[in-house]
Amino acid sequence: MIPCYNHGQHIGSVIESIPDFIDHIVVVDDSSTQPLPDFESERIEVIRTPKNLGVGGATVTGFRKLLEIDPFIIVKMDADGQMDPRYIPDLLDPLINGRAEYAKGNRFQDFESIRRIPFLRRIGNLALSFMTKIATGYWNNFDPNNGFFAIRTDLLRRVKIDRLHRRYFFETSLIAQLFFHRARIRDVAMPAIYLGEPSGLKVWKELFCFPPRLLKIFIRRLVLAYFIFDFNMASLYMLFGIPLFLFGTIYGLIVWITNAFRGVLTSTGTVMLIALTIILGFQLILQAIQIDMEKSPRCEENPF
Repeated sequence: MIPCYNHGQHIGSVIESIPDFIDHIVVVDDSSTQPLPDFESERIEVIRTPKNLGVGGATVTGFRKLLEIDPFIIVKMDADGQMDPRYIPDLLDPLINGRAEYAKGNRFQDFESIRRIPFLRRIGNLALSFMTKIATGYWNNFDPNNGFFAIRTDLLRRVKIDRLHRRYFFETSLIAQLFFHRARIRDVAMPAIYLGEPSGLKVWKELFCFPPRLLKIFIRRLVLAYFIFDFNMASLYMLFGIPLFLFGTIYGLIVWITNAFRGVLTSTGTVMLIALTIILGFQLILQAIQIDMEKSPRCEENPF
């Protein structure tokens, strides 16, 4: 499944390089202003959206069409020529062999590949990837915004695709849902390909847009995973650790600012109380994080 927006100059070569064992190719023309080439192959089907839906919206449109066809596995890649179809077998292998239900590219497992990523984009992607780890609970996976992935259809049917984000937050919103299905994700090392064109994704802009969405996902995951669907030691650690840490931090700031303006030294007892609540709360939070990392769905034979 290939969402396409104004990549008519690349999509022809992309489709030509797709392996012959792929049975059906759905191209979703997301109301491009550039015409697409004529495809003569019978395995290619083109769908045009009535208006521009964004990469997420176009992908959901393609998902709906492919769910009607009901393949065993759906592969999603972009039309800009920055994803090498030769890595499709590497994405399919763990799904076919039952080691995972979702496989995606990871550009950060190859040092040479990392060097080809523009520096600012590299730093932005690293920051976004780490925040996504915390929010989604997939501590063992990286490069979550990589749009080159394969997913088993039986898993996709359980996903509420209508709730997936319609723009560049699409992949993250999908992974966030996969956590509650305990889906195993396999990272597949593959190079980053840049053709000199500006990316539609402005990483530094998204660094300000993603955190509020990630925070919402994070809070929802904690509430559902540790206070609705289950209640365990991590729940207790958070129940006591977060209030203690917040109390110590906020109370400490209030005391410090107040005494600074008054020119008064803070008493030893007050300092001990603040330090104790901060340290104890932080230790409890660390224990909760450790349990959360251990509960992360793990793909068999995943080196990370």
